[in-house]
Amino acid sequence: MSTVLRLASITKSFGSVTANDHVTLELKEGEILALLGENGAGKTTLMNILFGHYAADEGTVKVFGKTLPSGRPRAAIRAGVGMVHQHFTLAGNLSVLDNVMLGSEPLLRVRSRRAEGRARLLALSERFGLSVDPDARVSGLSVGERQRVEILKALYRDARILILDEPTAVLARPEALCLFDTLQSMTRQGLSIIFISHKLNEVMAAADRIAVLRGGRKVAERTNAETSPEELAELMVGSRVTRPKREAHAIGAPRLVAEDVTVHLDSKPALKGVSFTAHAGEILGIVGVSGNGQVALGSLLSGVAAPETGRLTLEGREIGGLGPRALIAEGVGRIPEDRHAEGIVGELPVWENGVLERLATPRFARYGFVRRGAARGHAAGLIKRFDVRGATPEMRIRLLSGGNIQKLILGRVLAAAPKVIIANQPTRGLDEGAIAAVHAELLRAREAGAATILISEDLEEALSLSDRLQAIVGGRLSQPVAAGEADSRRLGLMMAGVWEELGNAV
Repeated sequence: MSTVLRLASITKSFGSVTANDHVTLELKEGEILALLGENGAGKTTLMNILFGHYAADEGTVKVFGKTLPSGRPRAAIRAGVGMVHQHFTLAGNLSVLDNVMLGSEPLLRVRSRRAEGRARLLALSERFGLSVDPDARVSGLSVGERQRVEILKALYRDARILILDEPTAVLARPEALCLFDTLQSMTRQGLSIIFISHKLNEVMAAADRIAVLRGGRKVAERTNAETSPEELAELMVGSRVTRPKREAHAIGAPRLVAEDVTVHLDSKPALKGVSFTAHAGEILGIVGVSGNGQVALGSLLSGVAAPETGRLTLEGREIGGLGPRALIAEGVGRIPEDRHAEGIVGELPVWENGVLERLATPRFARYGFVRRGAARGHAAGLIKRFDVRGATPEMRIRLLSGGNIQKLILGRVLAAAPKVIIANQPTRGLDEGAIAAVHAELLRAREAGAATILISEDLEEALSLSDRLQAIVGGRLSQPVAAGEADSRRLGLMMAGVWEELGNAV
């Protein structure tokens, strides 16, 4: 196979932090190359240099034998490079066709050639098996459908090299399997693909070749046949990685209780007669395929949405309808599903994000003035305790990798010693080492007596952490199942709506 891409000795620094240190990488025609590494290892920075978002300090990028100018995305697109970012860049109020065509036509053209664009979009959709409705509004699409739109947007611009940054981080397993079938179809038609991932089993299933970054350097390169998930995890971290195990211990009294709760979002029922009980010192796992009411459940438990009917109580006190500030004051800590949109303010420094939810407490404010010294000291402590790599209290938090942002949010929550923890997809997009660290912290909080609601689409995670599990399907919750009585098969059936406890399917 001919070489379609070569990155030679790429070096990039941000202040005193070296993100890429003389990285050399090649991609062959019709190949799927997986790029692995811990959060903050330099993977996304390297791909942003390839796509022209960043200019390298040293090194060159050659596409189909021609050197690309640094820092020019338009040049990369013209050379045949397309990139699908982990966090989608779509306009929710526009149609699929509008999003795909946006920016692809000359500004001075009097009229958009929508008929031609529609025909081209439908042809690409059929060719690559990426079914979409050109007239559908993007805001109404599922996560998997939005990803298809992002891929089609790149293909519409004649991409022959496709970069996918964490393509399965927000996908349920069936959607991920469908995506990998699509990628295999693309490579058979001559496209070449680089995808960044932390899911080692998916990497082993989909990639032809695997490159591993650690600390900004390329430390290994393997073919699929000559490696294993265990070796890849060790190469990523530099040492053997083992996830902590949940140990049996005494469960306390009921702490957070929902009784027949109904919630509406956008005037539609999103939760329907939901009931559960989370005890002190317990992790209650809520599993389900994306789009079955997890957003509404997270909104309810964090105070963003109020119950239409039913009761939500904390240690016997009614808390349904209290806002987020009141719930935090009551001892509820939340790890939101979307860390960028709901967990941080990207333009603020790390120290401000570290105290955002506790800014009104006497420790961090007095007489209406922020106690900056105390807040900076608190942030420095979070950075050290939770291993937030590359962070300083003064830097803008958006400059951190997604995994390190997640570790700071986790630290912000746990440092307050909450009575209840709402952990919504807490390890989405994290590397194996970071996952192990997050799991260890949640288990420590469990041992300290916190009641935790774990909302997760990862069955392995839910089984390993949870004391009891319930499935969410169509806004309804199954009866709870003890972890010792559950396995992947039974949970899979429950997630499909087959609830043995009810004797039927929903």
